Amino acid sequence: MMHFEFHVEGGNFLKAGAASSQLKKILKQLNVDPKTIKRVVVAMYEAEVNIVAHAYKGDIYIDIDTKKIEITLIDEGPGIPDIDLAMKQGFSTASSVVREMGFGAGMGLPNIKNNSDELTITSEVNKGTTVKFATYLNQ
Repeated sequence: MMHFEFHVEGGNFLKAGAASSQLKKILKQLNVDPKTIKRVVVAMYEAEVNIVAHAYKGDIYIDIDTKKIEITLIDEGPGIPDIDLAMKQGFSTASSVVREMGFGAGMGLPNIKNNSDELTITSEVNKGTTVKFATYLNQ
C-alpha cells in the first residue's frame, strides 16, 4: 500500500488543484488505466477546490493499493448544514468572489459522486467536513 498526504490552504486559489496534479502524476507512473485516472483526478480536484473555496484549511490522505484508490479529505471550516441539499446539482453556498473566479457552480459534490465508486460525507456545522471516496482499479 502507498500513502500520500497533502495540506490545502483555504482561500488560496493559486494552489487549488496542486494536490490533484501530483496525484495524476503518481497514477500515471503506476500505469493506472487513463479512464480511472481521469475519474479519480476529477473527483479529487472537486474536493480539493471545495476546501479552498469553503474551508480555512484541510488535509488530504490518499491510500493506493492493488484494488482501489481511497481518498479522505478533512477540512476545518463552516461545515455543511444539509448534505442532501449540497449534493443537488447547481446548489452552492460559494461567495460571489468565489463565483467570479469561475468556481462555486454547485457541481463539486455531484461530480465527486459521479466519478467515484464509494462516497461518504460527514460534516459538523462550525467544525468542518470529511469527504471520503474510493475508486476501484480495473486490473
